[in-house]
Amino acid sequence: MKASQFLISTLKEAPADAEIVSHQLMMRAGLIKKLGAGIYTYMPMGLRVLRKVEAIVREEMNRAGAIECTMPIVQPAELWQETGRFAKMGPELLRIKDRHGRDFVVQPTSEEVVTDIARQELRSHKQLPKNLYQIQTKFRDERRPRFGLMRGREFIMKDAYSFDKSREAAQLSYQAMRDAYRRIFDRFGLSYRAVRADSGAIGGDLSEEFQVIAATGEDAIVYCPTSDYAANMEKAESAAPTAPRPAPTQPQTLTPTPGSSTCAAVAELLGVPLEQTVKSLVLATDERDGDGNVTASQVWLLLLRGDHDMNEVKVSKIAGLDAGFRFATVAEIEEHFGSKPGYLGPLGLRKRVKVVADREVAVMADWICGANQEGHHITGVNWGRDLPEPDLVADLRNVVAGDPSPDGRGTLAIERGIEIGHVFYLGTKYSKAMNATFLAEDGKPAYFEMGCYGIGITRLPAAAIEQNHDERGMVWPDAIAPFTVVLCPIGMDRSEAVRTAAQQLHDELITAGIDVLLDDRGERPGAMFADWELIGVPHRVVLSDRGLKEGQVEYQHRRDTRATHIPMASIAGFLRERLAP
Repeated sequence: MKASQFLISTLKEAPADAEIVSHQLMMRAGLIKKLGAGIYTYMPMGLRVLRKVEAIVREEMNRAGAIECTMPIVQPAELWQETGRFAKMGPELLRIKDRHGRDFVVQPTSEEVVTDIARQELRSHKQLPKNLYQIQTKFRDERRPRFGLMRGREFIMKDAYSFDKSREAAQLSYQAMRDAYRRIFDRFGLSYRAVRADSGAIGGDLSEEFQVIAATGEDAIVYCPTSDYAANMEKAESAAPTAPRPAPTQPQTLTPTPGSSTCAAVAELLGVPLEQTVKSLVLATDERDGDGNVTASQVWLLLLRGDHDMNEVKVSKIAGLDAGFRFATVAEIEEHFGSKPGYLGPLGLRKRVKVVADREVAVMADWICGANQEGHHITGVNWGRDLPEPDLVADLRNVVAGDPSPDGRGTLAIERGIEIGHVFYLGTKYSKAMNATFLAEDGKPAYFEMGCYGIGITRLPAAAIEQNHDERGMVWPDAIAPFTVVLCPIGMDRSEAVRTAAQQLHDELITAGIDVLLDDRGERPGAMFADWELIGVPHRVVLSDRGLKEGQVEYQHRRDTRATHIPMASIAGFLRERLAP
């Protein structure tokens, strides 16, 4: 490939709305071009990266026994109504109508469609297992699309769906996909972790994320350096305290705390550790009639230590809150507590609420909480003596670095990551909802045991950039670089020797199967080098009149600080050896 035949469009500055490194560099290097909020054109340079990502994913999926198909982007709402997700999925699901007023969705994922395929095509246990996958465009109507391809609205995803005759067989399919994912991400040359995760809107009871380690990652990854434990923040369990609750040593006292409406302010005012305070979070659940009208509401009080944060995913698993909850309104808070937010606590309530204490709070003594009276808190609060035991004790909080690992084999550490893949064991969640059955060995109908497995094709290059860049631009791993080698002839338009040598080397590398670009644009050396450092091509060869007269060229890897002189006669062999798998 010659640069003059390609479309190269680089910018000196990133657009003002590009917030993170990958977004800035992809825009500057001309890999993507913004069309609308969260919607991008994949320019030729960026598309080359995506095609290489797709090729590796496709090779490993095929190797794992998955079968490729392509499902429609626009799907009939009837299938989504069978599973209930048409109503439950919320505004991220783009709903549209055709000219006849019939409802459709723009697919964010394809569990319903693939389950419909299975119930029509897979009739007997003899046809199982099967795993269907696609590499296809998806759309999720993000409330706030940002960070370029990291959280766009339209994106490309590889999604696979396995069908098995039993839970045990499904676990084998799950493991096969998990192993395939490790091979895929190893081939990309990325540093990553596989972590336990919550299944979220997809559903199921077993889930793992593959996270690329990057300081700019949106996700917090929790792991134990001395064991195999790893989970995302939503899933990470805080180990139950082992020490018993201490006996009370302080009297319950109403204490003035003027202007101190947060635990941190109260702790500073009273000169006590933040860990001695307890924060009150007020939630509500609603009962609705058949028309969706609220008929009754229940107020809940969650108690967490002042230095801890609520984990909404964990809270959503609590019986009574698992059907959905919201934060209580100011009116509901005043009705039950007789106070505005900022000074709330479990003592002296006007109306009964359900009290759920985090496991750490349940073993605290002499703690401090709001007095339900503006400008006041209560110190020396103790369970049993001053208030009844909580209605429920549960793990409500995000873990923090230094917490004991749930496996008992060390303490937890936290680093940032970017999710690039997710594997789910679904069980019969979708097959039951859609009555998707096959004839089992006993001749009776049985529901398919399912799994689903996703990889963010367009997100993955952005994650790779977040992990591999410097002040000059991107530093691509060989496997997914837009071009593996770039030839930079200096003065090619003026020197027949340089032009001939560059063309011969280009042709030799092409014959050897090396993905090479010859920059024949006639740019000055500084501008030419800056472009390729920005674009991040990993291997660069510079040809010049002076070097050729000495029988040499300059080779430099994108991570190298200086060039190495290589004999012209040896450079092709050198590159073949350097790029050998």
